[in-house]
This record gives sequence, structure tokens and C-alpha cells, in this order.
Amino acid sequence: MTLGPGPMMRGMAPDSSVTGQSIKPGTFRRALPYARPHYRPMAVLLLVTALNAGLTVLTPILFKVLIDDGITAGNSDVVLWISLSVVGLALVSLVLGMAEARYSGRVSEGLVYDLRTEVFDHVQRQPLAFFTRAQTGALVSRLNTDVVGAQQAVTAILSTIGSSGLTLILVLVTMFYLSWQVTLISLLILPLLVVPGKIVGRSLQRIMREQMQMHAEMGSLMNERFNVTGALLSKLYGKPAVETQLFAQQAAKVRDLGVLAATYGKTLFLAMTLIGSLATALVYGVGGGLAIDGTLQLGTLVALATLLTRLFGPITQLSSAQASILTALVSFDRLFEVLDLKPLITDKPNARALPAGLAAGGSAPEIRFDRVAFRYPSAAEVSLASLESIAVAAPKRTTNALVLREVSFVAPAGKLTALVGPSGAGKTTITHLVPRLYDVTEGAVRIGGHDVRDLTLASLHESIGIVTQDAHLFHATIRANLTYARPEATDQDLIAACRAAQIWDLIAGLPEGFDTTVGDRGYRLSGGEKQRIAIARLLLKAPPIVVLDEATAHLDSESEAALQKALKTALAGRTSLVIAHRLSTIREADQILVIDDGRVQEHGTHDELLDRGGLYAELYRTQFSRPQTADDDIPAPEPVGVAPGPLPGGPGRGGRAAPFGPGFHPDGGPPPPIPG
Repeated sequence: MTLGPGPMMRGMAPDSSVTGQSIKPGTFRRALPYARPHYRPMAVLLLVTALNAGLTVLTPILFKVLIDDGITAGNSDVVLWISLSVVGLALVSLVLGMAEARYSGRVSEGLVYDLRTEVFDHVQRQPLAFFTRAQTGALVSRLNTDVVGAQQAVTAILSTIGSSGLTLILVLVTMFYLSWQVTLISLLILPLLVVPGKIVGRSLQRIMREQMQMHAEMGSLMNERFNVTGALLSKLYGKPAVETQLFAQQAAKVRDLGVLAATYGKTLFLAMTLIGSLATALVYGVGGGLAIDGTLQLGTLVALATLLTRLFGPITQLSSAQASILTALVSFDRLFEVLDLKPLITDKPNARALPAGLAAGGSAPEIRFDRVAFRYPSAAEVSLASLESIAVAAPKRTTNALVLREVSFVAPAGKLTALVGPSGAGKTTITHLVPRLYDVTEGAVRIGGHDVRDLTLASLHESIGIVTQDAHLFHATIRANLTYARPEATDQDLIAACRAAQIWDLIAGLPEGFDTTVGDRGYRLSGGEKQRIAIARLLLKAPPIVVLDEATAHLDSESEAALQKALKTALAGRTSLVIAHRLSTIREADQILVIDDGRVQEHGTHDELLDRGGLYAELYRTQFSRPQTADDDIPAPEPVGVAPGPLPGGPGRGGRAAPFGPGFHPDGGPPPPIPG
């Protein structure tokens, strides 16, 4: 496998639609309110800055007095006291500098905290579609790199502009007081200091945006390769040299941009130094002539030269601050991009909580789909180009077709409804509409007679528990993963839930018990162990509605048997939606919905659907027309269900796990004939 200049590699260049953007109008004005909550430390910072600026001017004046009234006049007392005064001012300046650093840090770090928490909270409120498109590394970059860049903008405004601006004014006033002729001549060359900052600032703004984008892409690549599943895939299918080359290409672009930024920055510094040297030479040349003629005292000339050097600093800082602020405002711009992305799924202004009798811990409600149609939102509705993968351009869809059409059914309260059908038929989409992970395009989804769009998301999510094919566990302890569903749960609650989930014996045998770290995505546990911990988490939550999305995929027979016992407890008395691919697992379901092409093609019990000889019967015949294997002789575990009969759970996609329901060959014989 080689990496040539193919579409993938060409696509790794920064997207001009992302990196070529200019700062949006009003970004600076919009950023200023973030400093308002920190007005008290800001006031102290400005006071300290003003005092520092005063000391900057006072020291050269003391040098003038030292030379003219002390050294030239031969007055040793003046020399002594002025020298001691300069030392005292230096100590005061040191204290003020430390205070300035402290309060500047309080303001800037407070800003970082506010921005980070606001962006994190806003991202959490985005719909599921947002996370299916956004790169994790790009999101992390917004919360790290861009927030720090925004902090630098505010710090530059408060410290650099505030201090330098005030110093510049005081120095100029003092210079005019000492000699307006020399000051006017000096000012002829000083405007040249502003020109390099304006020219370089625009280029640095573009480079900074590209750097941020490339850092986000490089972070995404590392995140994908360094998590457990990505590392496993890379080791089994990838080649280390190719992976390193891919990373090296991205790192090289970051390197080149860094070199370019450093070059521009150094060029700006050298230009400022050259212009400053020219101005200093001009002052000594003109002022020296005036001193020889007796028009200007020697001490005044030294004070003017010293003040001029104090003038270069503020002008250089202000010019550099212009470039720094322009580049740092890019960070604010990118943060505002995220904050301006309005969540598609939000509470209505008059949304109400699901009635207590139907909420968590209450009775199981009925679920009704009423002529539901659904299409997935477009990328422009839920995401940003700068947060998505831009390595390979995805083909644009000419139409945004409906995924579900005219879907109507009732999932009876406290009963199990199974969803079967070909892959891609819309089964998972149906289950996602129940907790409002997406909103319907047409029609309505009702729980206990209430349109889910009229309910608060908090009460809705509290009432629904989902166990997916790949149960996700955080890189934390077993206790932390369990109490995520109910933080106030006691150890007795955890033990009871784990016993019911058939996982307590394993946890009790671990050296650290509940405090055992499960690893990235729970990778230190087997698939069956992760699923049973997910069931225990579900039991702790105790929701009246349960969704099983192929919760037993890729499990061995022993794990399947243990999980069935756990699911029997989890489903008891709850309204359940179970996605099933292996039809033997849902023979005892209260009703079966056959989904195909986004529609409910058939519904009924297992026997009723076989009698009709339709799509379900065809799927059933196809699935069990294969020859018997040794696996078929494995005794099936007891079925899962609620009293009085068994309730089947969800099967594994492509797995050979044993069914939830009764074994298909209880007597080792062939499957029953299909009527018709």
C-alpha cells in the first residue's frame, strides 16, 4: 500500500472555505462582554497599569535632575538622593509588575473558564446528528486551542494596549515638555513603526486560522488511532510506515505554518528595531547639536533619549498587539461558530414534564407512532464544515429522501414490541425518535398520549433506557459507570442491580471490586461483561421504557445465557422495543413489526405473520434454510420475558449468540413447516 497524490492526500490540505475566511464583522464587539464579569480585577489591573506607566516617565526625569542638578552642578547630595530614589522606584516597579501579572492572570484565566464551560455546555445540547458528523479532535481543539487564543486576545487588550497606550501618552507629553523641537523631529519617523504591524498582522491572521485547522485535524487523527478500537484496527489492517507517513504529512504542514509564522514575527521585530535605531540616532544628532549650542541641557538630552527608548516599547507592543489581536480574534470567531449553531432538538417554551405516573419508577406507558415520516437533517442544519472531516469530500446528495414514511403503530404498555426487517430498513431510526434524539418530519410520536415534542427532554430521557449492540463504558471505574445512571445510588443498590444483571460474581472477585477501572470504552472487559454492566446501569435507572438495539451481538453462549437472565429482570413490566435480526429471538414477542423501506409492511405475532406468508415468512424461511451446524445442538438458555410468558430480547447482528426465546430446535428436529 502506497500513498500517492490521490484524492485522499490532496484532500488533506486545509479547506479554503474554512481557512480562508476573514473575521466576521462584530466579532470584537461580541467578545468584549466576556470580560464584564471580571470587572473588579480588571479595575485593579488598570490602576496598577497606570501606576507602572507613571513610573516609566518618572525615571528619565530623575536622570535629568541627576545630571543637570547633581553631576554637572557638582552637588553630591542630589546625586545620592536621586540614586536612592531610582532604586526605590525600581523596587516599586517590581511590586507593581507582580501585581499586574497576578490580576492579568485572574482576568484571563477567568475568561478561559467561562468560555470553556459555555462551549462545553452548548456542545452537549447538540443533537445526535451533530456528533455523527463532527470530528472529536476538532471539538477538543475548540475547547483548548481556540479558548486559549481567545484568552490571549483579552490579555493583549488589557495588559498590552492599556499599559502601552497610557505609557505612550505620558511619554509624548513629557517629551514635548522637555523639547518640542526634538519631539516633533522624532515623531516624523515613528509612524513607520505602525506600517509593519498592519502588513504582517493580516498575514498572521490567515496563518493562525490554518494552524488551528491543521492542529484540529492532527488531533483527530491521533484520537482515532490512539483509542483502543482504532489501535486494534490499525494493527490488524494498517501498516505502521503508512500511518506514520500520514501523520508526518499533517505534522509537516503544521511545521511549515509554524516556520512561516515565526518568520513573519521575526521580520516584524527586526523592522521595529531598525526604525527604533534610526529614531534614536536622529534624537542624538539633533539634540546633540542643540546641547552644543547651549539651547538644550545635557540632562534634558539624556532624558529625551531615554524617553524615546521608552516610546519604542509601547509603539512596538501596540503594533504587535494589532497583529496578535487579529490572530487571536480568529479563536473567538471559531468559538462563536460553535455557539451560533442552534440545537435542532430543544424544549418548547411551554414544555411540561412527563406525568409522574409515567416517568421513571412509574407505570409503563403506551408508545404510539401516528403517521410518522422522517428525513435526516442536512449537514448545514446540524454541523460546521470546520468540524467535519475534510480529508475526503463526501458526494453531495441531490435529494434528501425520506427514511421513514407513514409509520403508524402502537407499542402496548408493559409489552414487548419487536422490530425486524432488512438492514437499513429504518428500525434504529424508529427507536431514536422515541427519546427525541431526532424530531419527526411529519406526524407525531406519543408516549402515554403526550407528543414527545411537548415534553421536557430531561423527563423524557429519564423515562427511557437504551442498551445498544456496543455498550459504551467511560474510561473510569465500574462504580462511576454504574452511578452515571443514578449518582445517589448506595453500594447496596449497586450490588442489587449487579446481582440482577448477573455480573456481581465477577465484580466481587476483582481485587478492587467496584473501584476497578474498565479502560477505554470498557475494553478491559469482555463483550458480555460490558453488556451486563450496561444492564445493571439500566436497572439502576429503572425506566418504564426500554429499547434494546441488538443488545446481545457477538456474545458467546455462556455470556448470552447470563445476559438473558439479566434482561428478564430488566424487561419485566416495562414497555419494550427490541430490534431483532435473528427471528428465533422474538417468537414470543407480544407483537412483531416488519419494517422495510421505511414502512411498517406487516405486524402481528410470530404465528400470525407465518400464516400470512409475507415478508416475515420469507425472511424466516431464508434465515433457517441453512444446513444444521454443531452450534445448533447447543441447548438454548431460558427465554427472557415478563410474567406470565417470556419476553424475548434483541439478537446480535451477524453473531452466533443463542436466542432469547425458546430454542428453535427444542427436540433437535427440523423447523416447523411454513404454511402456504
